[in-house]
Amino acid sequence: MKHWAHNGLKALTSACALSLLATVAWSQSLTWLGVLPGGDWSVANGVSADGAVVVGVAENAAWQMRAFRWTASGGMQDLGTLGGDWSVANGVSADGAVVVGVAENAAWQGRAFRWQNGVMQDLGTLPGGDGSVAWGVSADGAVVVGEAQNAAGQWRAFRWTASGGMQDLGTLGGCCSVAYGVSADGAVVVGEAQNAAGQWRAFRWTASGGMEDLNLTYASLLTNGSWLRFASAISPDGRYIVGWGYNAATGRDEAFLLDTQGCASENGDVDANGCVDDADLLAVLFNFGNSGNNLGREDTNCDGVVDDADLLTVLFNFGSGC
Repeated sequence: MKHWAHNGLKALTSACALSLLATVAWSQSLTWLGVLPGGDWSVANGVSADGAVVVGVAENAAWQMRAFRWTASGGMQDLGTLGGDWSVANGVSADGAVVVGVAENAAWQGRAFRWQNGVMQDLGTLPGGDGSVAWGVSADGAVVVGEAQNAAGQWRAFRWTASGGMQDLGTLGGCCSVAYGVSADGAVVVGEAQNAAGQWRAFRWTASGGMEDLNLTYASLLTNGSWLRFASAISPDGRYIVGWGYNAATGRDEAFLLDTQGCASENGDVDANGCVDDADLLAVLFNFGNSGNNLGREDTNCDGVVDDADLLTVLFNFGSGC
């Protein structure tokens, strides 16, 4: 009897384990998205926040590259071009409604596009330029970032909005720049830009601070001889920036993850805009007395509490960089 009960319990346990495994297996999936009719290949470049919409590029029956938007219900949709033969989708908004990329126009020029509700919009170029490419889009699809040519034929990072058009974000002193990523609200842009020495360096752009070299802003985090080459993406809240650079400690190129809100403001520039001013002072005052392990840059000396020492750091450096 005991032997039967033991075997029965074992069988029941095994059945439950198999059922659990089956449940786990069904919670994961791999979907091949296919190709456009008559084509041989496709590449996915972006995905919506919930994974329901995928965008990229696929070959059509005429061997042309075409931007696509894929959904489970609708399959792979050819988004068309701007009058030319090819297009590529590089990014998609959080809800999957807006797609951005580059498409050829009737003059054989590659132009940044914004696609929504079946309409592909040419975002144009900078004054006097010919080409442009959109690399990223904000969560709501209202802000598009990328690179565009100016009248001198130089490629410059841009930020586009319907009301303001295409804005040249400048450089770090060199000729060129490229914007790859943007925060969810469209306020923070990241990418790479040349400095005065012709070196490509990772940048962050905000309306208030302009384009800043992340190597200078976060110099205290870099070991001697290391540098951040370019920033490829930014988290929705603008806090985390990723990309790649040179790690002198290992002597090789490596991917990096930069936390911009850590306690790394020894110079009192709490908001990291290059100027120690009233905004930095108010940030410390509003957080005065707070303690913990994740206080952000208001904890200028990284001692786990926002106190007199942090306030004095801002006051002693007040006006620096302004």
